[in-house]
Amino acid sequence: MLPVFSGKLCQFLSVTRFPSILFLGVIYVAYVLVGGLIFWKLEGWYVLQQIDLLKEKRMKLLEKYPCVGQNGLRELAEMIKAASLSGLSPDSNDTADGFWKFTSSSVFAATVVTTIGYGNIIPLTTAGQIFCVLFALFGIPLNVVILNRVGKYMLAIERNFCNFLEKKIDRGKCVRISIHSISFVSSAFLYFVVPMLLFKEYEGWSYAEAIYYCFITLSTIGFGDYVADHNPEINYPEWYSCLMAVWIFFGLAWLALLINHSIDLLESLNAYMRGRQNAETQVEESKEQPEKGLKGEET
Repeated sequence: MLPVFSGKLCQFLSVTRFPSILFLGVIYVAYVLVGGLIFWKLEGWYVLQQIDLLKEKRMKLLEKYPCVGQNGLRELAEMIKAASLSGLSPDSNDTADGFWKFTSSSVFAATVVTTIGYGNIIPLTTAGQIFCVLFALFGIPLNVVILNRVGKYMLAIERNFCNFLEKKIDRGKCVRISIHSISFVSSAFLYFVVPMLLFKEYEGWSYAEAIYYCFITLSTIGFGDYVADHNPEINYPEWYSCLMAVWIFFGLAWLALLINHSIDLLESLNAYMRGRQNAETQVEESKEQPEKGLKGEET
């Protein structure tokens, strides 16, 4: 009974491909932990330095304005936080253009369905929060379907162009690799370099900050530390928000296409490793069979 049970268990584990899943799980956990360690080393000392600096500034502020006191300072901080949530600039009485009006609300709806979620605008009413849940429940799957279709359409155009050139030129593989490389470089320039220059011009960010915002947005990470078209002290052109919406939509489709290619590459690598293990197992079994035959003849 026990050998039969163990045989069924081994068959079950082989069917579910438990070793490959375990291997990928170990790689995933190790990748996350190594990333956490690096972030800790890069950012930890800076945060501690900023905390000491803020404590020093708070003491100087209380010494300069003793009438404020600790409670007054806390109330002032809460007021500034509430003002920022409402789009009010702490330097003036100006608010971000269109804050919680139709344009900004549409941008917020787009960040919900794309799961970017900057956090700069949040629903504060109970009705708004409930509607946000329902809106995201149906909007996120719809967004995934649309981006998948657009990404496949972009890939189909590229493949058709490659097939057309392969028929005209003898070196088909070289042409296909060249077209894919040119498409990747031009797309990266269009979705990262051009927006980087635009954000540097209109937002006043550095090149590093702008390229960081581009990737954080298009990858739908959306920390919210940098948000374009949201500074109440800047008068943005009317076309700025529309151009951003177009960039986000097609940039998300392109980056989703790249991520799918990366997933296919990892799965192909996993399949290659699994096939290599199966081939080695078959070679070992083929070596064991003649040995068993020789032992049988000797007996």
